[in-house]
Amino acid sequence: MKLFDGGRAPNPRRVRVFLAEKGIEVPLVPVDMGAMGHRQEPVSSRNPLRRLPVLELDDGTIITESVAICRYFEELHPEPQLFGQGALGKAKVEMWQRRMEFNLLSCVAQAFRHIHPAMKEWEIPQVPEWGEANKVKAVEFLSLLDTELANREFAAGEAYSIADITGMIAIDFMKPARIKVPDECANVLRWYSAVSSRPSASA
Repeated sequence: MKLFDGGRAPNPRRVRVFLAEKGIEVPLVPVDMGAMGHRQEPVSSRNPLRRLPVLELDDGTIITESVAICRYFEELHPEPQLFGQGALGKAKVEMWQRRMEFNLLSCVAQAFRHIHPAMKEWEIPQVPEWGEANKVKAVEFLSLLDTELANREFAAGEAYSIADITGMIAIDFMKPARIKVPDECANVLRWYSAVSSRPSASA
């Protein structure tokens, strides 16, 4: 088994943080995304979308998409449960994982890809207006999240989950996207400080 990894890029990092929370070690194959390594061999033949991360199992089976890879390891190593417990717990984690992904991480990524000069060869065409629009969307979601976090410790309830991993990484990604968490989002800042202080956050 080996994991083709893209360093500080958000999706590869999501898997590494997840594995660190589980205490699972998987051999990493570093890929230099800055040099477009993810668009070349050995990634391109394993993932036709030419994206990272890519997990290759011992028998050659390929799994791509960060959450799919995390779900695979959740089934193999159920503890600690990072996709929720019971029908309701799992539904709440799924709900907040999707909210974090589509309303925060995706918006931050669109802002970064469509505005940052370094992304000119990655995002063709760059549409700066779309990037700016997504900055607004991300900040709007943070206000909603702040209201929710007033009543609980973590994104989906009282237990840390993959939704917290996705949210933390989205906020980390806000720095290169030049988006700031509003000062009035005190609950988001409290939550972010807590999740980013976990040992797994440095994975």
